[in-house]
Amino acid sequence: MKKPADISRIKLVVTDMDGTLLNSEHQVSERFFKLFEALNNKGVQFAAASGRQFNSIVSKLQPIRNEIYVIAENGGLAMQADREIVSTPLNPALKNTVLQTLHRNNSIHPVLCARNNAYVSGHSSEFLSVLKEYYTEFEIIEDLHSFDREVMKIAAYHFESSEQHIYPLVSPFEESLMVKISGRHWVDISHPNAHKGHALNIIQGELGIGPAETMVFGDYNNDLEMLALSDFSYAMANAHPNVLKAARFTTKSNDQMGVEEVLEELLRNLD
Repeated sequence: MKKPADISRIKLVVTDMDGTLLNSEHQVSERFFKLFEALNNKGVQFAAASGRQFNSIVSKLQPIRNEIYVIAENGGLAMQADREIVSTPLNPALKNTVLQTLHRNNSIHPVLCARNNAYVSGHSSEFLSVLKEYYTEFEIIEDLHSFDREVMKIAAYHFESSEQHIYPLVSPFEESLMVKISGRHWVDISHPNAHKGHALNIIQGELGIGPAETMVFGDYNNDLEMLALSDFSYAMANAHPNVLKAARFTTKSNDQMGVEEVLEELLRNLD
């Protein structure tokens, strides 16, 4: 495992959630919360960055929710406590065009992701049980096409493979939208600036922190832009090949507490 020479300058730690900070049971370890407290006491800032909705992220990080930056909806929304930092909603004129394309395959489950809620149609109990893990707040509506409120992004789920069954359908939208394979089963379609790198760049500017002082952890393609903004970018051992190639360093898998291991090393270097 390649290690950086000096991590003592780190002032900001940014981590993806699923496949990175969360284990396979979608849990955050107590070890992480203890490391957060110790690092925070030494002035290190923390940001959680995920394709999840804001409410879902903070439910996982409830004890520290007011002490961290939260990059939600793949960068479409970023908050610090109750303060909005970034809001980059989807162009409403394109919503139904994307939905019509997704509906070509009836095994794809689209989700309209609003600021504080998500909206789905249909009554697939199997999909709803999956949805509950990623969206703590959601509502079933009759017709997604007639939804006329602000949408941060459209998330699409396939039980087998997002890369094989969803991405080929929506890849033509890459000319005008951000299209991201954000997990084994998920593809996200959003505003072209709605990505984790855009939100992280704004947070770095607000804090006056540059790439040499930023540590980033990720595992999937929706993490690539934020990994590029850090001199200390880490791919999880379980990461997508694109992420393993892009990151400067690697750490153990999410189930082996790879994030926590690096943070313990960071803490030792700050003592």
